[in-house]
Order: sequence, then C-alpha cells, then structure tokens
Amino acid sequence: MTEEKGKESPETTQTEEEISLSEHLAELRNRLIISFLGVAVAAAVCYAFIDPIFNLISAPLVAILPPGTSLIFTSYPEAFFTYLKLALTAGVFVASPLILYEIWAFIAPGLYEQEKRLALPFIFFSSLFFVGGGLFGYIVVFPAAFRFLAQFTGENFKLMPSVSEYFTLSTRLLLGFGISFELPVLMAFLGLLRIVTPSMLRKNRKYALLIIFVIAAVLTPTPDVMNQMLMAGPLILLYELSIWCVQLVSLRKKDTDT
Repeated sequence: MTEEKGKESPETTQTEEEISLSEHLAELRNRLIISFLGVAVAAAVCYAFIDPIFNLISAPLVAILPPGTSLIFTSYPEAFFTYLKLALTAGVFVASPLILYEIWAFIAPGLYEQEKRLALPFIFFSSLFFVGGGLFGYIVVFPAAFRFLAQFTGENFKLMPSVSEYFTLSTRLLLGFGISFELPVLMAFLGLLRIVTPSMLRKNRKYALLIIFVIAAVLTPTPDVMNQMLMAGPLILLYELSIWCVQLVSLRKKDTDT
C-alpha cells in the first residue's frame, strides 16, 4: 500500500534534518573563518604599531616601578611572542565589530523580521560595552592592582617584572573585562528570545551577586577586597542595567506582538 500523498516518511524527515544540520555547521564554519581572518588582518595592522601599543599597555606598571627598573625578558623568543600576543589581543578589540556582526548574522535567520532590524543597535552596543570594559580595566583596575602588588618590594624582594608574565596578565584582564561588560547586551538578547524576564532576574539577584563576586575573585590578580570590589562593583551595576534592558525589550516586543 502506498503512503498517503503529502505524508513524509521518517527517512525523508531524517534526511532533511541532516541537511539542515550540515547547512548550519557550514554556516558556522564560514562565520568563524571570516572572524578569524578579520582578527588576523587587524592583528597584522596592530603589529605595525606594536611599540606604541606596548608603551601604552605597560604604562600602568612602568608608573609604579622604582627608578632604574624596567620590564625584562629571560629568553630570546619571549619578547617576540609577547609582541605577537599583544598584537593579537589588540586585533580582537579592533575587529570586535566584525566578530559581533558575524555572531548576529549566524543567529539572525532564526529571528522574526522585526527582531532582525536590531542588528545595528546590537553590534554598536556590543562593541561599545566590549571596548568600554577593556578601557575600564586599563584605566581603573590596572593602576590599583599593580600598585598593590608592587608594595611588597623591600630589602629582600626586588621588583623585576617579566614582559611575558605582565602581558599575559594584562591580556587576560582586558579580555575578561571586555567580555564581562557584555552582560547587558547578552541579557537584552535573551529577553528578546523570551528566555529571561525582568522578574526572573530580580528573583535570582542574590545568586547573580554570588556569581559576580566569584568572577571578580578569578579575574582580579590580587586577593585584596578593594581590587575585587573594583571588578564586582561595575558588574553589579551592569546586572541592574540588564534588568532595565530586558524590561525595555519586553515592552517593545509586547507592542510589536499586538
């Protein structure tokens, strides 16, 4: 007996799902390749200006070093790989609008037409918060953290910072602050998808505060409470801003639905 007309067999449905999955994976691969190429090009451009970038990033540490002290390296390739790491980190910040656009372009097909129009605000505010987080870490946290660490010098200890260790710590902090400051944009997007609601965020505020202080303890290079508060304080404010953003998105979505 033949199957009814228009009725799909399990084999046909499975084949379509496999094709759909392979298309999504191919799309993800293409987006990743474009993002990596963008970062590579930006890193190459940044490497052409690596000395000014090096001086800029090392300025918070150089300012608290004793007179006659400078950054050192203990192996021949250390300085070279530090330059590469620094250029790559700078390239990530320069190419962040492209990376965020590729993220949006990957998830946009699953959104409604009115939601797709938010591409420009999403890219703009995501880039703004990412760069703003890095600047906050550089301007506020770096001087306080390195001043705290440098106070342990004395007769028995002499501060001779390695370029590799310093820039490994610096890049971790810059990227950590940049990603952490994406919290309002991420929550607004989840609110757009109705995964989170303002009431949910308010109800789970105490758990969010606990997670924020854990993140602050992991990201900050010093164990003192003051430097951890410099990290946790802005994240708490960003969490409260996230609630407001989700509320705004929810009201907008309710208006468009009606």
